[in-house]
Amino acid sequence: MNWTDRLALFSALDLAAVATLLTLWLLIGWRIENGSRKPSVSRLMADYRREWMQQMLTRDPRIFDAQTLATLRQSTSFFASTSMIALGGTLAVIGNSERLVGVAQDLTLMHQPPVVFEIKLLLVVFFLTNAFLKFVWSNRLFGYCSVLMGAVPNDPAHPNAPKMAHKTGEVNVTAARSFNRGLRSVYFALAAICWLGGALLLLAGAILTLIVIWRREFASQSRGILLE
Repeated sequence: MNWTDRLALFSALDLAAVATLLTLWLLIGWRIENGSRKPSVSRLMADYRREWMQQMLTRDPRIFDAQTLATLRQSTSFFASTSMIALGGTLAVIGNSERLVGVAQDLTLMHQPPVVFEIKLLLVVFFLTNAFLKFVWSNRLFGYCSVLMGAVPNDPAHPNAPKMAHKTGEVNVTAARSFNRGLRSVYFALAAICWLGGALLLLAGAILTLIVIWRREFASQSRGILLE
């Protein structure tokens, strides 16, 4: 069975649901990172990250800054490991999809070949793989930030101090952006699992995920506090 025959096993509603999921994933990511009229929590926190590095110039010693950055790296390591475990588990299920078929058919009351569920799980694999790569890169960038932080002159009056602090802040912001992208991929990976229950359930999962992310970034209590 070639890929054309396999795609023929899916309805137009299935393809539309997948397209909707991917579109919402891309659009919410763009809106969070680029919207200027109503900035997201991520963009507001980016300004605080830059301010953090400027305040670091006058802090002596800088143990607090180093510990905070180490905590951020630990978070990226945790989520990278979790994504890898989830990815391995999903691939294991794909390799033994016969057991999954029975459960999925009980939910959907439809009899479909195992290859259908394997392809559906590949969508979950896609999001988990993207999340893993983003978390790993975020961890690497926070490591770069640590090196740059150590290169900032101890004397705030040093001519290179403000420039180095600015560089450190921008790398910190980039690392956080990659981390947030990884988190969004995890959210949409959970939504992609809904496809096992059918196209309508996938659409519902995609919309619910969008609402959750939108609320946290644009209508949460934490955002209101940051704007005060």
